[in-house]
Amino acid sequence: MNKHILEISGIQKKFGKRSILSDIYLKCETSEIIGLLGRNGSGKSTLLKIVAGLESAPDRCVRINSNSLNAKNVLMNMVSYLGQDQFVPNHLSVQKVISLSIDKKDRTSFYEDEFIKGLLGKKIKHLSTGELRYLEVKLVLSNPSLFVLLDEPYNGLSPLMIEKIAEMINANLNKKGIIVTDHNYQDVTKIASKLVLIKDGKTHQIKEKSELVAKGYLSDTVFI
Repeated sequence: MNKHILEISGIQKKFGKRSILSDIYLKCETSEIIGLLGRNGSGKSTLLKIVAGLESAPDRCVRINSNSLNAKNVLMNMVSYLGQDQFVPNHLSVQKVISLSIDKKDRTSFYEDEFIKGLLGKKIKHLSTGELRYLEVKLVLSNPSLFVLLDEPYNGLSPLMIEKIAEMINANLNKKGIIVTDHNYQDVTKIASKLVLIKDGKTHQIKEKSELVAKGYLSDTVFI
């Protein structure tokens, strides 16, 4: 498979007088999982929204294979985004959502998922938090885009569901690059091939997990 490279640079963001992001550089290749870490309010979700074109930022620069993707319609074909909020309408059935979201040629393999089979007779509004999140993650990962941004994919899930979604993320690595952030850093570090910490508005490449203590993200009493 040919490697594709997503690069994000030059992003600055302020809310009022407070600077959230000021010196950002992030690079993700297909077959990589970038774990994006940072304390609450550090700008992780804001950064992913800016990359996805859902949040404005001056001098925003997003490139794939050195080609600028600042046109939103082009970006949406190359980068998929899973936010923290539910994006599928409650009034639709699971089967209808799948038929609207997945190409006909890909639906057979989508339906082969044993967990999805158990949801096909339900409406979205009747799904549990875990069932809904699993469906949303699978829909986003099934998009033909080269890169996927996942914001809190494990939110509110049981340990078993977290394992299932981690397996699903890894199963898509042969064709995608993935950037993932979650409040539970252990779940991110387990699957990430590279770690990036946002601190004081800047990105820091983490080569050793002990650096998370040195940079004040974790206490030295926490098991890493």
